[in-house]
Amino acid sequence: MRPRISPGRLRELGPINWIVWQVLSRAAGTDDAHLFSTLGRTRGLFRGWLHYSGKLMPGGRLPRHESELVIIRVAHLRGCDYEMDHHIALGRRAGVTVEILDRLRAGPGAEGWSDKHRALLTAVDRLVRTRDLDDDTWTALAQHYDERSLIEIVLLVNQYDGLAATIATLRIQRDSIQRDSI
Repeated sequence: MRPRISPGRLRELGPINWIVWQVLSRAAGTDDAHLFSTLGRTRGLFRGWLHYSGKLMPGGRLPRHESELVIIRVAHLRGCDYEMDHHIALGRRAGVTVEILDRLRAGPGAEGWSDKHRALLTAVDRLVRTRDLDDDTWTALAQHYDERSLIEIVLLVNQYDGLAATIATLRIQRDSIQRDSI
């Protein structure tokens, strides 16, 4: 599938976004992080989105391991290979092992989850599938997280769900990175 909007270069990105794209591409281990060279075409909106995204991950209150559990589960549910490619590598650095990745693919019902992580992943699944949490799911999640973290979980799930939809709709191509076997 061809991208609906081609990744931008200096002329389309402007000098600030071009530099940001270059830095983020290198950090991602690719010559062209297509997500950033595409969204960068929105100029100031791109920088605002980066700021917001960065406040959720990596700058969020949730431990990085839990953020990666959320993101990888969203990517799996949405079939978003772009997110999976990047967050499997990021997740590994945050302690997401091959075993955990297999459990993420199986879902919150898989054996081996702590009560906290089972509640977190159940919430992810419900938010992605129904756009809401029933009272039982909310209560289970609230046993493990304070109010600020609960808000952040909802924002993080929706951020990556929306990003998966953006990637799919714009037909953003996967990056040329070494894909991990996990």
